[in-house]
Amino acid sequence: MATGIAANRLELLQIADAVAREKAIDKQVVIAAMEEAMQRAAKSRYGSENEIRVEIDVKTGETHISRYLHVVEQVENDKTEISIVDARRRNPAAQTGDIIAETLPPIEFSRIATQAAKQVIVQKVRDAERERQFEEYKDRIGEIVHGTVKRVEFGSVVVDFGRAEGVVRRDEMIPRESFRTGDRIRAYIYDVRREARGPQIFLSRTHPQFMARLFAQEVPEIYDGIIEIRSVARDPGSRAKIAVISKDSSIDPVGACVGMRGVRVQAVVQELQGERIDIIPWSGEPATFIVNALAPAEVSKVVLDEDTHRVEVVVPDDQLSLAIGRRGQNVRLGSQLTGWQIDILTEQEESERRQKEFAERTQLFIESLDVDETIAQLLASEGFATVEDVAYVSLHELAEIEGFDEETAEELQGRALGHIEKKNEALEAKRRELGVADELADLPELTPTMLVALGENGIKTTEDLAGCASDDLIGYVETKDKERVRVPGALEGFDLSADDINSLIMRARVKAGWISEADLATASDDDAEEGSEAGA
Repeated sequence: MATGIAANRLELLQIADAVAREKAIDKQVVIAAMEEAMQRAAKSRYGSENEIRVEIDVKTGETHISRYLHVVEQVENDKTEISIVDARRRNPAAQTGDIIAETLPPIEFSRIATQAAKQVIVQKVRDAERERQFEEYKDRIGEIVHGTVKRVEFGSVVVDFGRAEGVVRRDEMIPRESFRTGDRIRAYIYDVRREARGPQIFLSRTHPQFMARLFAQEVPEIYDGIIEIRSVARDPGSRAKIAVISKDSSIDPVGACVGMRGVRVQAVVQELQGERIDIIPWSGEPATFIVNALAPAEVSKVVLDEDTHRVEVVVPDDQLSLAIGRRGQNVRLGSQLTGWQIDILTEQEESERRQKEFAERTQLFIESLDVDETIAQLLASEGFATVEDVAYVSLHELAEIEGFDEETAEELQGRALGHIEKKNEALEAKRRELGVADELADLPELTPTMLVALGENGIKTTEDLAGCASDDLIGYVETKDKERVRVPGALEGFDLSADDINSLIMRARVKAGWISEADLATASDDDAEEGSEAGA
């Protein structure tokens, strides 16, 4: 009998050891699961109201079953409590609040109890295995894993990579590629989440960083950090652009990524099902980078708008289709790569637009200044865009225009000022009609045109302006359907900087009594200190 018991104990430890190795979890977790399973069986045998603990000796495999009794002055539940008098009969040193462990005899497992114990152990081991998988793979986001296709479900591929499983959903697969059970597959871990059915490892073959990681595997200079991949844009299965820069001026980053006879880039292309890859040099100059990103198209001119993060690119007429690409692919990838919204114009379109703008400015001066077409064209060609430009430019600068003299300059400025005065009178009437308060008009920073613009946007009192955020006035850019869209502000187009807008709002708050002049001065000093620290 003793031999049988020893064998059972040994077998218990062997089972725990085997399960721990197979599932790659701590042996103590398996032992704890066995203890809980036995504890449930013991409660079933002795009564669930009892507080029973089971301990397995990890060295001998011996099982100890105990019932815990709390020492109290007066017993209310004899299943879980023992009086101080009875406790001291067993242990003279017992005190109220202590716990007395009462050893119970071993139990024989019935078929039902055995099945229940097995379920408990399986569940606990499964939970431990899931936790191990999550802890192991949550820090591996951004890596490429190699695995075998275990099964294909509704277009998604379940991948077995040894100690865990991952899934490549249909939308993360390269178009037109298919896998069958048993195929080898490489994929990029882009997310690991805890879910009700266990940790889910999400894989991708379309993620831009999948291509970047493939290059790191093929190009030693990238792996060593000599060449850096700054940005990637992909149209999976069709075309991609990758921007690279070298930290060593003696190494050509594009050449290193292409490899001898293109062997390095071809290895990546084959993995990506023939995806065409443009490797371009990254540049810190946005204009240069954008020109590079639109290769192989030639670019004549680039005009950047920092505020809206848009860029206007002018290309020769015969390069338009190449710059845009099939179904807009080239310009779309260039935009993703650079982070700029790119608008493509041909040289002819730009010329037509310039002619249209010139004609509009000429007509503006003819009507506003009551001058002939020749004088209006001279003003427009010299870069004057508005009547205000003519009114407030220095008289000397206006007189220096070829064909003008000082008398002509004085006459033009007088007419410009007269036009502005009439315009302001009309704006003042419009301002009152909109119900914009006089106290708001007293703010010196606000012109009549600005006051009308505020009124049209529902900002009619000092309190209204004081309650605005800077974005409400200057506008902002948001992303909709993967495209950056400009949302205009109430004072859009008035050539005001963010600092100007913030200063205006603070002035309104002082006028509304929300803050004092001292608070405003303190805020200005703090801003100045931050600016000096940034400069240092």
